[in-house]
Amino acid sequence: MNNDAETQPQLLDHDICTHIFTASAAMVGVCLTVIGILRAVVSLRHTDVLGDDLLAINAMAYLAACLMSYWALRTRSLGRNHRLERIADVLFLAALTLTAVNAAFITWAVSAFH
Repeated sequence: MNNDAETQPQLLDHDICTHIFTASAAMVGVCLTVIGILRAVVSLRHTDVLGDDLLAINAMAYLAACLMSYWALRTRSLGRNHRLERIADVLFLAALTLTAVNAAFITWAVSAFH
């Protein structure tokens, strides 16, 4: 029974890493989709906003989180796994924060054109 208690945190960490991997990969797609939509709106209005550049940076941050979590899933070293999971977690949370900042910026930038 003691063995189960020792493996449970490892399984939980592995589970978190899997969620970071899938969510960050999906968010790269979301960023690319929004960049395309934003570029279409910008070209119709003959203006330019910084939002598409911010979204490209955001996509790169999600990609970095995705790659770190993938590396953590593939590594066999428990110490390296935990370090990579922490890095992936921090990158994902930073990218998520940048997503909220981007949403606010794009909202204000687009509403300023009206």
